[in-house]
Amino acid sequence: MEVIQLPEGRFVPAGSAEVPYLEPYLAPGASSAVIVFPGGAYAIRAAHEGEPIARWLNSIGVSAFVLQYRVAPHRHPAPLSDAQRAVRLVRLHAKDWGIRPDRIGVLGFSAGGHLAATISTHWDRGDAAARDPVERESCRPDAAILCYPVISLTAPYAHQGSRNNLLGPEPPEELCRDLSNETRVNAETPPAFLWHTADDAGVPVEHSIDYALALRRHGVPFALHVFPHGRHGLGLAAEAPDVAKWTELCADWLRGLGFR
Repeated sequence: MEVIQLPEGRFVPAGSAEVPYLEPYLAPGASSAVIVFPGGAYAIRAAHEGEPIARWLNSIGVSAFVLQYRVAPHRHPAPLSDAQRAVRLVRLHAKDWGIRPDRIGVLGFSAGGHLAATISTHWDRGDAAARDPVERESCRPDAAILCYPVISLTAPYAHQGSRNNLLGPEPPEELCRDLSNETRVNAETPPAFLWHTADDAGVPVEHSIDYALALRRHGVPFALHVFPHGRHGLGLAAEAPDVAKWTELCADWLRGLGFR
């Protein structure tokens, strides 16, 4: 498959052994796109949360890009820089791909959900004076789909594995709070679709609930679906038909935002 290497620059250290890249899955006639962040506790990128998700998005008429962002031993801000660069790049070239620049969403699973929530709460409008045209573009997503996401890196629900891989074994508490995205929501945070299972043993459902409550407090539209049962890491959830309904619910939600 042809891939789009994210241009090296300030966000890729010199001599880095791993350069992030985008895998494009363009849907004929689509005017919107979603960038997919697979999960994996910032240690790996789970394959079943990448290409299969892009193919599903194509099936509902949405173009997709799977971001192979940097994971451990790379640490913050590497994954966030990769995500921000990806959104800017897709927005810059939106016309070339038939995509509306105001219909670019992000979708993440587990730690990828944390990354999607982080870019939703740590975005900027671009640097109009930048020499690099990519950096002139806004990195704000127009929508976020958060699938059993890690949201908080602080007690009592901090996901220890994601936190350690992203920030190291003894990160500053201030940094943990800054990357606990329920604390960073404001009125300009993009609308979100969240789903979780109530008995998720890997990432407690409180992560999604707390983010939804923060969106509610700031008047940001959201949809939250909590299914009674299901293990962590289900992806499309083919093994759990009740949970698999999330794709239909999400497709309807995207259409309501004009993602077609």
